[in-house]
Amino acid sequence: MMASAKWRTWLVYAGVVAMVAYCLAPFYWMLVSSLRRTSDIFDTSLLPSPVSFENYQAVFDPSQGFTRALLNSLIVAGITTVLALLLATFTAYAMARLEFRFKRLVLTLIITTSMFPVVSIVVPLLKLFTEIGWINTYQAMIVPSMSFALPLAVWNLTTFFRQMPDELEHAAMVDGCTRGQAFRKVIVPLAAPGIFTTAIITFIAAWNEFLIALSMTNKSEMQTAPVAISKFSGATQFETPFGSQMAAGVLVTVPLVVMVLFFQRRIVAGLTAGAAK
Repeated sequence: MMASAKWRTWLVYAGVVAMVAYCLAPFYWMLVSSLRRTSDIFDTSLLPSPVSFENYQAVFDPSQGFTRALLNSLIVAGITTVLALLLATFTAYAMARLEFRFKRLVLTLIITTSMFPVVSIVVPLLKLFTEIGWINTYQAMIVPSMSFALPLAVWNLTTFFRQMPDELEHAAMVDGCTRGQAFRKVIVPLAAPGIFTTAIITFIAAWNEFLIALSMTNKSEMQTAPVAISKFSGATQFETPFGSQMAAGVLVTVPLVVMVLFFQRRIVAGLTAGAAK
């Protein structure tokens, strides 16, 4: 009996290790490839030999404009996250607390809008933004990104607010708070884990967005990091700069990894909030 339980435990650990290795293998290979010399880029060894930082130097060459692209990504992802979270918090609270006809249908329509493929709306948006002069502007990337980030944020926060008991607002109003004050002083602080988790998910989605940013910009100074990476040029027109692209991929991924590791407690708290209620 004990031997059987021990084997099951080892199988669980082996499964976890295999899953982690499978998920991290692409990032590991990207990191290793970014540290190879250009002449060694197709080497299949597990470690770069010798270690070279020439790809990272090439990434930050002024001709690539990658530093500006990182700043553009930060601006677009940051504003998208703040606006989506602000609107989603009020909308989700209303959907969780108010009773009205067709509420379930409204929620279904909200989440359905996020299921449309991006490519299906790019051409109409491109025509619209061209007519109103939005091409090569931040709002041309932020507004379409919100159309996908906002439904997801509303859906997540609605589920979270539903798990919070109504007695919290009632107790606050008995103590003299208005409905708005109860929401601001009681509900929002208690909902912080769920709001923070939603913010992380929204930011990552906006940071990695590619097709909208590619379609709405044709000036290098307005491109986001994913678009800039796709347009890296090699030493000649026939060379694909795999090493520089790998190095840029590492630089784009590292901030997200650091952010998740730094805020992992809040993220886990948000994902598990209400599980024991």
